[in-house]
Amino acid sequence: MAQSRPPSHFFRLPLALSQGDPSGIGTELTLKAWLKIHDEPNAVPFVFIANPDHTAAVAKRLRLDVPIKAVTVEEAALVFPYALPVVALNHAVAGDLGTPDIRDASGTVASIKECVRLVHAGVASAVVTNPIAKEVFYRAGFRHPGHTEFLKELADRHYGGRARAIMLLWAPQFSVVPATIHVPLARVPMLLTRELLVATGSVVARDLALRFGKKNPRLAFTSLNPHAGEGGTMGREEIEVISPALADLKAAGIAASGPFPADTIFRRGIRKTYEAVIAMYHDQALIPVKAVAFDRAVNVTLGLPLIRTSPDHGTAFDIAARGIADPSSLISALKLAGKMARRSRIV
Repeated sequence: MAQSRPPSHFFRLPLALSQGDPSGIGTELTLKAWLKIHDEPNAVPFVFIANPDHTAAVAKRLRLDVPIKAVTVEEAALVFPYALPVVALNHAVAGDLGTPDIRDASGTVASIKECVRLVHAGVASAVVTNPIAKEVFYRAGFRHPGHTEFLKELADRHYGGRARAIMLLWAPQFSVVPATIHVPLARVPMLLTRELLVATGSVVARDLALRFGKKNPRLAFTSLNPHAGEGGTMGREEIEVISPALADLKAAGIAASGPFPADTIFRRGIRKTYEAVIAMYHDQALIPVKAVAFDRAVNVTLGLPLIRTSPDHGTAFDIAARGIADPSSLISALKLAGKMARRSRIV
């Protein structure tokens, strides 16, 4: 590759990108993302926290012409225009593409930990995580429901205090937050409290302003029950929990409205009336965003003292060895993390 004048991102802190499950599509997505954006003049560089030999082997196997360079994080921005910078993870990969191995869980955890450490140390601007397979993690003894909860623990450990980690799914069309996340549906009504919704709405409003540049963001809350409870005939959560929480948020100066039936709030004509929807449970939030923006949706963790984004899909073991994975969501996650870092004046 010809070396031209240094792009502006030579002087930016890199994003720290975790390896994800090495048997999934994360490495392929990383290689393709680098091919797509490494020579863009305004791209924020990223550094891959992974095994360089495995990364190079995947590139060769999938016939992706990506130079791999083992670096220190301080060298990443300088290397990024000409090679994929990899901070070496001292974990051999046991699984094969499409065939995960629980022995790789420790390396994946180590990669996430190192990403957070680099951001806390001030040498990386944000964390971007490749997909993990929770089932594989659980069989290896992982005790957290998912990435979000694990990142909260790491943030508490590094920064002190007790963060409230909140999942936001961002898409060009709209953003949505599940008030309850990785819990059985049967437990949702008992977990939905006035306090939970007020705390969630407060964090979302604050971070939409801080990280997304949305002044006085408008939040729309869904109902839990069909037809917003039909005046209490289909359930009283709207009357006894959600509406009082909205009143508290409004009293605090937050533009909160609802509760709205979940089957209408995501309609195209209504989206301009809010900056984010707060839904009551996981699938109520994720089904609409994945239906309209599966390839571009980004998982963002709000409430942390650091920035974290992730593609909004899984490890896709079934296609991991075929070279057909679409990097669009990871590219969106990288670009969004870069924008958030710039708004927060980290880059």
